[in-house]
Amino acid sequence: MFNDFRLAAGRPVYIQVRDYLKGLILKGALQSEQKLPSTRELGELLGVSRNSVISAYTLLEEEGFIYAQAGRGSYVASDASLPGPAADAEPWRMDWKERMSRQARQAVELDHMKRGLRAEKGTISFTSIAPDEQLFDLENVKRAFLDRMAMEGRVLLNYGYAKGYKPLMDYLLNYMESKGVDLQGKDILITNGFTEGLDIVLSALHRESGGAVICENPTHYTAIKNLKLHGFEITGIPMDPDGIDLERLEEALAERAYDCAYLVPSYHNPTGIVTSAEKRLALLQLFSRYRIPVIEDGFNEELRYSGSHVAPLIAMAGTGNSVVYLGSFSKVLFPGIRVGWVLADRALIDSLESVKRARSIHTSTLDQSLLFQYLQNGNLEKYLKKARMEYKRKYEWTKACCERYIPFSRLSGSGGLHLFIEFPEDFDTWKLLEACSEQGVIFTPGDMFYTDGRGRNTMRIGFSRVSDEDIGTGIRLIGETAAKMMGN
Repeated sequence: MFNDFRLAAGRPVYIQVRDYLKGLILKGALQSEQKLPSTRELGELLGVSRNSVISAYTLLEEEGFIYAQAGRGSYVASDASLPGPAADAEPWRMDWKERMSRQARQAVELDHMKRGLRAEKGTISFTSIAPDEQLFDLENVKRAFLDRMAMEGRVLLNYGYAKGYKPLMDYLLNYMESKGVDLQGKDILITNGFTEGLDIVLSALHRESGGAVICENPTHYTAIKNLKLHGFEITGIPMDPDGIDLERLEEALAERAYDCAYLVPSYHNPTGIVTSAEKRLALLQLFSRYRIPVIEDGFNEELRYSGSHVAPLIAMAGTGNSVVYLGSFSKVLFPGIRVGWVLADRALIDSLESVKRARSIHTSTLDQSLLFQYLQNGNLEKYLKKARMEYKRKYEWTKACCERYIPFSRLSGSGGLHLFIEFPEDFDTWKLLEACSEQGVIFTPGDMFYTDGRGRNTMRIGFSRVSDEDIGTGIRLIGETAAKMMGN
C-alpha cells in the first residue's frame, strides 16, 4: 500500500496527500478503525515532508474521515468508507434515455455542435463566428478586475440580485439611451448572455395564438433551437438585400395570428444583412397594426464597417413598449464573460426578474462587476476601434476572395464576422463540405439556419479566427471544389 501515490505539479502537496488518503478510505483500502502510519513514517513512504502529512491529517480529521488519540496515533473513523453492496444485490442501472423528457430529446436532436464536424489539427475552419482571442484586451481586463476587487471584493463574492448589478444596469441603460432609445417606462434585466435572455422571454410569453412566431428565413440557429424547445411553431419569411420581404410578411400576418416576432435587424445571422431604416419603420408599423410584440436580437450591432448607423427597432419605437431588446457584448468583447441584458417595458421586466430568480438566482456578480469596470474605465471605445479595424480588414479580404474564387449566385454580408453564400438551387453544400473536409477545409452549411428545411444550397463563412493566409487558401479551395461540382 501507498506505493501508487504520484505527485502532480502545481497543486499543494498536503492537498494531494489528503485526497489520496481520502480515496483509499472511500474505496475501503483503509478500513474503519484501522491505524494510520505515523506522520514521519507516511512522509517517508510517500516521499513528502512530515509537515505535509501533518496538514493532510488535520484536514481529514476536520472532515470526519479520521480521528486522533493522544499518544496513540491516528485512526480511520467509523463508517468513513463507502458501504459495499449486499452480497446478493445486483446494482440497479437505470436507462436514463427512457426517462428523458420530450424537451431533452429535442435538445439533443437540435444540438448540431455535438454532432458537427470536428476540426482536425491543421484544418482551415470557417465555422466559428466567435471573436479572435488574439485581440482580447487582457491587460485592461486584469486592471478592471483588480480595481473592482479592491473596491468591493467581499460583496462581489456573495449572492447578488436577480435583476442585476446596479452599476452595470445603469451603465447599460445609458448605453442604450445613446443608441436613441427612449427609456421612459422601460427597465433592464441582466442575464447569462443572449441565450438565457431569449429563453426567459419565451417562457414568460402568454400564447394566445397557440405558440406561433414569425421571423426572418434564414435566422439565428440558437433562436430556432430555443423557439422549438419552447413549443413555438415557426414561420420564416424570405429576405431581400435590405431585410425581410415586407410583402411576404404582410401576407403571412393576414393569414393567421402570431404570439411574437423574432428579428435580427443588424448584421443578421447568418446572412449579414442590415435591415434598412425605411424597412425598420415599416416593420414596426406592420407589427403594431397586427398587435404583435417584437423580440429584437441586437446581434453584432457594433461591428459596422461602412455606411450610416441605423438605430435599433426599440429606438425607432419611441415611447412604444412592444419591442423587447436582447443585448450582449459576446461577439464584440469577451464571450467568456456570460453577461447579456433584456431591455423592455417595466412591467415585463418585473415578471422576467422573478422568472430569472427562480431559474438561476442571478448572473455572476463577479462577471458583471468586471464588465462594468472595464466599460467604466473607457476601454470599450478603444477596443472597438482596434477590433473594427482588424475585422474590417479580414471582412474585405474574405469578401474579395469569395468574389474571385467562388461561383456563387448571391453573396451577402455588410459587417459582422461572417459572410453568407448562396449557390444555384440544385447545388448541395453538404456534398461540398464533404469534399472540402477531405482536403482540410470546413465551413457551416446554411440549411441549419432555415425554418422550413430549405437552404442546402447555402453556406456561412466565418472569418474572425482565420489567418489571412488560411482565408485565401481555404476560400480558393472551396471555390475550385464548387466549380468542379458544377461542371465549370
